[in-house]
Amino acid sequence: MTPAVNKTLPEFEAVATGGVKFTPQAYLGHTVVLYFYPKDATPGCTTEAMQFRDQHKAFVKAGAVVFGVSRDNMNSHEKFKTNLELPFELIADTEEKLCHMFGVVKNKIMYGKKVKGIERSTFLIDPEGVLRAEWRGIKVAGHVDDVLKAVKLLKKAA
Repeated sequence: MTPAVNKTLPEFEAVATGGVKFTPQAYLGHTVVLYFYPKDATPGCTTEAMQFRDQHKAFVKAGAVVFGVSRDNMNSHEKFKTNLELPFELIADTEEKLCHMFGVVKNKIMYGKKVKGIERSTFLIDPEGVLRAEWRGIKVAGHVDDVLKAVKLLKKAA
């Protein structure tokens, strides 16, 4: 079941770096930013992760918890997190359960070949576990600022 804007997220469980288990239930009371990205340590994904890192204090101040999600395994995530000094956890969705649930797996053309890849997307979940905003097929430039604005608006509305 794909989450829909203004609907409560279905229950699921995901494992993140630092031994963190993510479930929507566990984060009730917190605004959650789930951002999906194609691959650890690639140029666009590194830039996006660094922008979330650099704005992390502002997200926390606005009451939000940030999670990055990709199909990379935990080892890859731990290295990526350490190398970039990321202050948030990364979810290893190696079986693509979350990717399919959120509908971010897309057919792409890479070097002339059709491949399945993750469409860069971000989802904003309010403290009641309701999906409030989604950004799909985004460009990295300016995106983190847009998400932060939405988080701050959500906090004001609460």
